[in-house]
Order: sequence, then C-alpha cells, then structure tokens
Amino acid sequence: MSEQKPSDLEHVSTVENQPNTQKRKKLLLMVAIIFILGIVIYAVWVVFFDRTEDTDNAYVGADTAQISAMVGGQVAQVLTQDTAYVHAGDVLVKIDDRDAQIAVAQAQADLTKVKRQFGQTHANSGALTSQIQATDDAIQSQKAQLEKARADVAKAQSDFKRREVLSASGAISKEEYATSLNTLNTAKANLGVAEAGVQQAISNQKVAISNLEANNSLIKGTTQDTTPDVLAAQAKLDQAKLNLERTVVRAPIDGIVTNRNVQIGQVIASGQSLMIVVPIQQMYVDANFKESQLARVKVGQNVKLTSDLYGSDVVYHGKVVGFSGGTGAAFALIPAQNATGNWIKVVQRLPVRVALDPKELTQHPLRVGLSMNATVELK
Repeated sequence: MSEQKPSDLEHVSTVENQPNTQKRKKLLLMVAIIFILGIVIYAVWVVFFDRTEDTDNAYVGADTAQISAMVGGQVAQVLTQDTAYVHAGDVLVKIDDRDAQIAVAQAQADLTKVKRQFGQTHANSGALTSQIQATDDAIQSQKAQLEKARADVAKAQSDFKRREVLSASGAISKEEYATSLNTLNTAKANLGVAEAGVQQAISNQKVAISNLEANNSLIKGTTQDTTPDVLAAQAKLDQAKLNLERTVVRAPIDGIVTNRNVQIGQVIASGQSLMIVVPIQQMYVDANFKESQLARVKVGQNVKLTSDLYGSDVVYHGKVVGFSGGTGAAFALIPAQNATGNWIKVVQRLPVRVALDPKELTQHPLRVGLSMNATVELK
C-alpha cells in the first residue's frame, strides 16, 4: 500500500473546504442584504408612511360654567333639573326677593332725602346772602346811633362846662350842677353802647359771610345729581336693584345641567354653588401622549378622533391647539419624589389640547370624561 504525500493531503483538504467557504460568503452576503434592506424599508417607512402619532389615553373635557348664588336667601323656585338642556338666559333658580325689594325701597328713600338736603343747602345760600345784606343795614344803623351818641356827649360836655363855671360863682344850684354831670355821664355811657353795637353788627356780618362760604363749599361746582351725597345714595340704590335682579339666577351659556344641589325652601348663602352647566357644543379633548411621541407634534396639526361611545364608525376631526405646561405627574396631588434613591424611570405623558368641530359635536354629542382615541397627522 502506497503512502500519500503531504502535498497531496493539503490539496485534498483545500478542495473539501471550498464549499464551506462559499456557503459562509453566501450567508454573510444574505445577512448584509437583509440588513441593508431593513434600513431601506425603515427609511421609506419614516419618510413616507410614519406620518401619525396616536394614543388611546385621551378624554373629553369642557370649560363648564359654575352656577353660584350672588345673594343669599331662601330658594323660592327651582326651574331645572339634572340632564336638562338650557339656553343662555333661561331662569334656573328664584330666590325669595322680599328682603331685596325692601332694601330697594330704603335706598330710594335715602336718595330722595339727600336730594332734598341738597335743595335745602342751595336755598340756605340765598338766605345767608340776604342775611349779609341785612347786616349791612344793621351796621349803618349802629353807625348812625354812634354818631348821635357822640353828638350827645359833645352837647353834654358843653353844658357841663358852662354850668361848672356858673356853679363856681354860685349862679346855679348844686342840684342843677349834679343833673348836668349825670347827663354827661349818661351820654358817655350811651356812646360806649353805640360803639359796641357797631362792633357787634360787624361781627354778625362776618359770621354770616363765613356761613355763606361754608354753605357754598358744599354745593360749589355740583348739581343735585353730581353732589357726593347724592352719588353715594344713588350707588346704594343701584346696588340694591342689582341684588334684587340677582335673586333670579339665569344660565350664562347653553348646555346640560349637572351636579344640581339646590332644593326649594333651602336657605343659601352668597357664593354658594348651585349647579354646573356643561357646554356640550364647545368641548375639547385632552390627549395624553408619551414624551417620546411629541417631537413632531405641532400646534395646528389635524387630529382624527374616535370615541368608545360611538365606535370607529364616527370619526371626529380636530386640531392641536396647545400643550399643557407640565406632565400629569408634575401637577399630581402627591408628586413623585425621584430623588429618594429608589428611582425607576417611567415614561411621562403630556396633555395635548385638541379642539373639536362644533358641527360634528351637534351631530354626535359627547359628555365630559368620555374616552377617546386620538391620531395626530404629522404633516
């Protein structure tokens, strides 16, 4: 038996390994082709087909109207109930208005009173002007009496001097001399009274002028309708009328009544909540998208929505109108404490506000809190 040479053995081994090498090359080529094809398919998907972001974590919301009592009192009538549809201006509740009517009557009486007081003040100005004129006459009269008193003193002094000379020569009696002296003293006293009378008349005139100035300051630059007292009384009357008007509680908007908590005969306080009106034709959707979905979501993009109430057959069309200022966890009652050390990353969700078409809401009404599926078109 002949032995094989080493060169022959290497040749045989090389021939046997050639099929395995070709298989590996083909396998690697197929893997490379699949990898490249995957990249191409992903790029095509991102560029041409990945044009939406969707979430089923979306709920209907609305800016509801909180109906509260503006005045206190006993409820006389309740003219609506839960689930009732009301229009803006419809009467919802009537409060006993007798106290309010009395308050209006009192305020009206106070206004009439201050208007009369203004008229009296205005009339006092005329009376005080006449009084000043009267004091002028009084001053002139007192001055005339003063001049007469001065003349009487001069005459009495002349008579007394003459009798004083005669009395020294014994030509007149002592009694006549004494009478002349008394007459002089009386004339001097009357002169003092006359001078005081003039000063009193002048003082009376100054008092009258001061009273006139004080009275005029109350009405200067004003009329009966613009004086401060009248304006204050008018404001109280207006407030009383407003309180009377507020005893009738009306709906501020169109919508559905819910959460009614007022009954006939109940005594309510000012500011107490009575019910809520939900505007079902002015609703929106808060769609809670994951933070990883929001990179391409922009304000103004179209949104298609379906509700669990109507199913996929009814499609609503809306628009993105804004983003919340924070995630739901950020505004939670008990925010997550991520700095405690026991931290596990949780993908956060950010509420995105979507406005709905009022016409579609009219055809297929929704209610606050209903679940929605939202798909944003990333165009």
